[in-house]
Amino acid sequence: MVYYFTSNVVSPSAFLYVGKDKFENEDLINFGLDSDVWVGFFHVDNLSSAHVYVRLRDGETWDNIPQPLLEDCAQLTKANSIEGNKKDNITIIYTPWFNLYKDGSMATGQVSFHNPKLVRKILVRERENPIVNRLNKTRVEKFPDLRAEKEDFMKKKRNDERKTRDQQREKDKLEKREREQLKWQKDHAYDDMFSAENMEASNNQDRDEDFLDDFM
Repeated sequence: MVYYFTSNVVSPSAFLYVGKDKFENEDLINFGLDSDVWVGFFHVDNLSSAHVYVRLRDGETWDNIPQPLLEDCAQLTKANSIEGNKKDNITIIYTPWFNLYKDGSMATGQVSFHNPKLVRKILVRERENPIVNRLNKTRVEKFPDLRAEKEDFMKKKRNDERKTRDQQREKDKLEKREREQLKWQKDHAYDDMFSAENMEASNNQDRDEDFLDDFM
């Protein structure tokens, strides 16, 4: 089971989701999307880490998430940890999903990072009940097929990338034709001026013997 939440502190609203337990967390680690950002507890706090994910909206990147949305994520992370919910002044970290690292030696639900430089911190001084209560009112329980969602996402991504490549190729072809046409026009700009007909028209040999009278 996965719990979905709606954060309306931003417009359009953002979607957050949390695995029910460490096994759902494992699936979220394996089948997250490139547009997801993982939020959890800082390792040295030695607390059982709730895994909260926020799905980025169009034009948003993991390092420019609005502060109110980050606060929602952090409060939801704290509230969904049995130990962390009881403590103040805890450190929450977040990183893009693609930076999550997992190998066979790790426990179920445990996660590390490929690049520590892509990890940022948030200090949560205490639980903010108004934030947690607001989010809990939007909670929806679902049993998604995360693998199928991932496959659909990747299929759409490949189709979009192929469409973008096709459009770029067509643009390149059009620009090439335009360059070739301009070059041809430049190379042949004086062709008419030196055509046989114009050359003959300007030839004095075939003119009337009185043509000079025009200049007198």
